[in-house]
Amino acid sequence: MHSNILTAAVAGFGTGLSLIVAIGAQNAFVLRQGVRRQGVLAVVGICALSDALLIAFGVAGLGALVTARPGALTVIGLAGGGFLVCYGVLAGRRVLRSAGDGQAMAVEGAATGSLRTAVLTCLAMTWLNPHVYLDTVLLLGSVAADRGSLRWVFGLGAMLASLVWFTGLGYGARLLSGVLASPKAWRVLDCLVAATMLTMGVLLLVRTV
Repeated sequence: MHSNILTAAVAGFGTGLSLIVAIGAQNAFVLRQGVRRQGVLAVVGICALSDALLIAFGVAGLGALVTARPGALTVIGLAGGGFLVCYGVLAGRRVLRSAGDGQAMAVEGAATGSLRTAVLTCLAMTWLNPHVYLDTVLLLGSVAADRGSLRWVFGLGAMLASLVWFTGLGYGARLLSGVLASPKAWRVLDCLVAATMLTMGVLLLVRTV
């Protein structure tokens, strides 16, 4: 029995990790906040808690409800796609501005950004992305259902994977502070963020429409 519980937990951890490790808008945002050391705890907490709630919904069997409401996913997709495109444009503007003034973004000392802005942005990137519902509520929920009585153990494993990943990404990003001490390095990071956001946003809008 104990081996079955461990197997279900490990399977949930592995499945959850495989779904969130892929480069995406949310991960790019967490990475940037981690490097800047701005609102890291709040951002990591929002991402991990949101995943935990969505996974719980999936394990509880709410996937059928999401499937029955395709219109809701369409609205979320349009809003999320538009938001990501706007954020990508703003990241692109940062690249152009940094190229003009030649200044590196501060990575040491007190945070200069707004915690409220970081929280609202993180919430939008998490809850306005229909892929989050498909991955957690539908996919993880259906896989967990195959575990029968151990489905919640599987779900807890997936939740733990999310917590471990976002904590490592948010706080581990500080190791890049030295690398990002030059304006050129920050331009590269913002270029990657802009490209990721714009690509994800456009693809989301195209698939939704």
